[in-house]
Amino acid sequence: MRLLVAAGGTGGHVYPGIAIAEEWMRLHPDSQVTFVGTARGVEAKAVPAAGFAFRPIEARGFPRRPSLGALRSLWSFGRGFAQMATIIKEIKPDVIIATGGYVSGPAAVWARLLSIPLVLQEQNSVPGAANRWLSLIASQVHISFVESRHYFRRKNHLKVTGNPIRPALLRQDRASAYEALGLDPTRRTLLVFGGSRGAASINRAVAGALPLLARVPSVQVIWQTGAEDETAMTEASRSAPFPVRVRAYVDRMEEAYAVADLAICRSGAMTITELTACGVPSILIPYPHAARNHQTQNARGLVDRGAAEMIADVELDPAELAGRVEALFRDEARLRRMGRNARAFARTNAAEKIARSIESLVGVGAPIDES
Repeated sequence: MRLLVAAGGTGGHVYPGIAIAEEWMRLHPDSQVTFVGTARGVEAKAVPAAGFAFRPIEARGFPRRPSLGALRSLWSFGRGFAQMATIIKEIKPDVIIATGGYVSGPAAVWARLLSIPLVLQEQNSVPGAANRWLSLIASQVHISFVESRHYFRRKNHLKVTGNPIRPALLRQDRASAYEALGLDPTRRTLLVFGGSRGAASINRAVAGALPLLARVPSVQVIWQTGAEDETAMTEASRSAPFPVRVRAYVDRMEEAYAVADLAICRSGAMTITELTACGVPSILIPYPHAARNHQTQNARGLVDRGAAEMIADVELDPAELAGRVEALFRDEARLRRMGRNARAFARTNAAEKIARSIESLVGVGAPIDES
């Protein structure tokens, strides 16, 4: 079997594709999996690091309003469409899998034109525009939230399977993770990240909160800042009276989750999936410009279940953030309870369910109960 996976732009699109590919290769080790994405996105490094072939194409998102940017995007789509034709001709995929974002478009259109089965995977509770349109020509659409169903015009090919995660996320040894990250296992660890590219508002708030966190006994911080803020946040961390490990990007997030006692982060769908799979309590700051405010909806799902707290981005300030962190670290029983509630919300078999569903689509292996 030959699979082509279109996944690019952000880690939220890329890592689900990698998780599905890894599960497929576990079930069918003689298969061939090739990824397509952009040369500038997370996928350019993450996919080869996972051991899969990667082919870059030209792709760019379309602006929401008419502008010169729309012409550039249209030209980019045309070029990517031609590049995709060459890749498909060489690979001759039996199935095309798309995980959303602008790289999905050219792959999906070719799937339709060549009658290749197209499988979509949607991470968010509010589906992206690309997946909503492409669902009209897809063979299967795998969604992560039941609430997503009403956003799709077609319903007969929707499957609620959850967000796929990589097995390494669940197998990480805590002791070895402390060593790999250069952290002290006797201290409690605060994990801060804003997605693969960082989050400026979170970075500013954490920088201001560091002096106030001196009130928290035996704390240490691992802080993914994104490349743009790494230098400034490294400088800000120097005055902290406790260990702070600043990274532009954490290549092995499974290690960071393994040592985290509390996380401060956005509430994208994949972040929620990973937090719950690892049982990490969190303070969530939804990205305020997310489409249809879906990150706030994602966050409320955990807050309502007692697994997280939420601070609106507009209300984020150092004193408020430091106060929340201190209160949670001083209430060990509540912190443990939040972790248990997070883990109870997790679905850890999504990658297998999607792989098995693809098997039934192409007539390989046996179908599973998807109820």
